[in-house]
Amino acid sequence: MQSVTEIATEIVNREGGYVNDPDDPGGATKYGVTVHTLRRLGMDLTGDDQIDAADVRVLTRAHAVSIFVEHYFRAPKIDKLPESIRASVFDMYVNAGPQAVRLLQQLCNDMRIEVSVDGIIGPQTIAAAEKAIAAAPEHLVDAYGIARRNYYYDLAARRPASRKYARRRDGGKGGWIKRAEEFISPRYHLSDTQHRERVAQWG
Repeated sequence: MQSVTEIATEIVNREGGYVNDPDDPGGATKYGVTVHTLRRLGMDLTGDDQIDAADVRVLTRAHAVSIFVEHYFRAPKIDKLPESIRASVFDMYVNAGPQAVRLLQQLCNDMRIEVSVDGIIGPQTIAAAEKAIAAAPEHLVDAYGIARRNYYYDLAARRPASRKYARRRDGGKGGWIKRAEEFISPRYHLSDTQHRERVAQWG
């Protein structure tokens, strides 16, 4: 099983370098770390008494990895979840924050394992996740990945500016969808035709 640092390094590699997309609510971003994250953590990397895009630009890969491990894995207690589901929840938490936990909580409820859908990992959520893994050890990770993929499609459907993250210009799968499917068994990946049918109503 991969270490948390290895998982975080893969996330950094997937996220890529510096971007400042006006359609991205996260603003200036590098290796998946946004300017809002640096402000929340009080990280003035340039030492000029302000935290802005310049601080994002100087962020190193190693620093990004440490931020993810400490603030997106250990702080929200993803490390307390069953090992098989951690990587997928961790990856989505970097991308979508507490929504990653809400998705897992809702999935547990769908399996008739009651837990509050509040985006917070506490004893109740840890116990529910353990029960879900025990009940469906071969399927929970795929079910979570599929729910994550559906979340991205639904988000893009509601927010036109975000559709480019779910659908490429040529109509193929966008980064959000391909990222979700990295955590889904190949047999559950959508074909190109299925994907195009899914986004056809977007125009």
